[in-house]
Amino acid sequence: MRTVWWKEVVAYEIYPRSFMDTNEDGIGDLPGVISRLDYLKELGIDVIWICPIYKSANDDNGYDISDYHAIMEEFGSMEDFDRLLAEIHDRGMRVIMDLVLNHTSDEHPWFIESRSSRDNPKRDYYIWRDSKEGAEPNNWASMFNGSAWEYDEQTDQYYLHLYSRKQPDLNMENPEVRQELIRMIRWWLDKGIDGFRVDAITHIKKAPGLPDMPNPGNFRYVDANPGHRNIEGIHDFLQQFKREAFAEYDIMTVGEASGTDVSEADLWIGEENGAFNMIFQFEHVSMDFGAEGRWDFAPWDLAELKRITRKWQKGLEGVGWNALFMENHDQPRSVSRFGDPVNFHKESAKMLATFFMLQQGTPFIYQGQEIGMTNADFSELSQYRDVEIYNYYRERLLDGKDVEETMRRIAYRARDNARTPMQWDDSLYGGFSTVVPWIRTNPNYHEINVQQQEKDPDSILNFYKALIRLRKSSQTLIYGTYDDWLEEHPEIFMYSRSLEDEAYLIVLNFFGNTPELRMPSPWRERKLEVVLSNYTPAEILQDRFTLRPYEAVVYRVTLQGKAIT
Repeated sequence: MRTVWWKEVVAYEIYPRSFMDTNEDGIGDLPGVISRLDYLKELGIDVIWICPIYKSANDDNGYDISDYHAIMEEFGSMEDFDRLLAEIHDRGMRVIMDLVLNHTSDEHPWFIESRSSRDNPKRDYYIWRDSKEGAEPNNWASMFNGSAWEYDEQTDQYYLHLYSRKQPDLNMENPEVRQELIRMIRWWLDKGIDGFRVDAITHIKKAPGLPDMPNPGNFRYVDANPGHRNIEGIHDFLQQFKREAFAEYDIMTVGEASGTDVSEADLWIGEENGAFNMIFQFEHVSMDFGAEGRWDFAPWDLAELKRITRKWQKGLEGVGWNALFMENHDQPRSVSRFGDPVNFHKESAKMLATFFMLQQGTPFIYQGQEIGMTNADFSELSQYRDVEIYNYYRERLLDGKDVEETMRRIAYRARDNARTPMQWDDSLYGGFSTVVPWIRTNPNYHEINVQQQEKDPDSILNFYKALIRLRKSSQTLIYGTYDDWLEEHPEIFMYSRSLEDEAYLIVLNFFGNTPELRMPSPWRERKLEVVLSNYTPAEILQDRFTLRPYEAVVYRVTLQGKAIT
């Protein structure tokens, strides 16, 4: 496996609307990001991924872009961005931008022209169809609920939007559309950015003929992923973007690749053939989906987490590179989801950090994760801001579903759980702003904030700093082989990383119980050194011992030529 800089970094995702407000309008901005760069540098961050800051109508918080070459006024100006880029580079860090290729805003000049008439030269930039029997062209559901089609009275046709109705899908079959996007990509790379996280990329190719999906339940609209996700021919498009844009620059590219299987890894992220350096896959954060899909929920299973982790860690071995994460701007907070924020907040947040940060791959920390920020704790619909939530609520009402159950689902799954303002200190609004923020601050900012945790040597924040230092101190924790142990244990996750004469053993108790651990035989005879633990003192390794609730221990061993098998 070749060594390269983007395998050795630790990345940090910024949701700029909620990161830091400096102009007192309740909305985060680019000067706010600049003001916190030293904090990120001290944390140990090498790459900053910043969510969309392009000019936007803001129906989907910046993912509906109206001008790829301009900055959203709420965030600042292009001069502010240029200064941000320079300040990041001056600190020896890099920045990657969000790249949205599947759709634009309906306020983008391309779409304004496209909808102006059926014979406009840009009509074919988007996907337009006639009605079918007086209704939508097919039965596809939007990813944001409701129909994936919106009727346009002016031209008496429907346009496709896999997300919000204000996010019309680009017609990637049109070669001129691809060339427009390639020119835009190169414009940003020539400006000096260091790569892209590529949004919703598995959806850019649609099934020929846009067929109806099977509908045995007779729903109004049905899950259309089989009609637009990972459709045959998508790699022709992806290879063109790589060949004509990405490949000419020393950059980092990360595809948001829902529905991708490890068997397809070589095409997506192969060392030679892959379209991207790495992808975000979502199997591990889909474990708690219920029978009705994402908005339904079910208890997650540690055995399933072990299986998924092994699948991607071993499946990419010698093929490609993992992108490691537990939460992001589209996911609930991980400590609320997989830990215990009430009884073992500190312990479970540290354990989850140890779990994902020391696997093989590039780790991505989402803002606030490093202090253990929790779900939003909203109680009323009016407190939410995400368009997806309101669409879901409306569709549930139309289906006659129970309102209380709907609100319970929203509270658990809402993307706004991850979008509350960053909690910098215990002053009003958590130090994010001096005025009422665009979305309510989580009231626990008095107990969970950066300022308090910087002073506490045992804090989650300082544990993340120690984890990052540990990862960077050893090539084994970057390039070493992953193996898992105790496959059948219902509460303990154990894995190792090994390279040449060094190995690390990571022992994790994923629950609030105190299970007994009997060490696997290959490790019993070894002299293991504790290098990190979320308890003080750390557990001394013996043949048998009891793990404390959510305990995480990292051991180091010198192999002296004797590999562990």
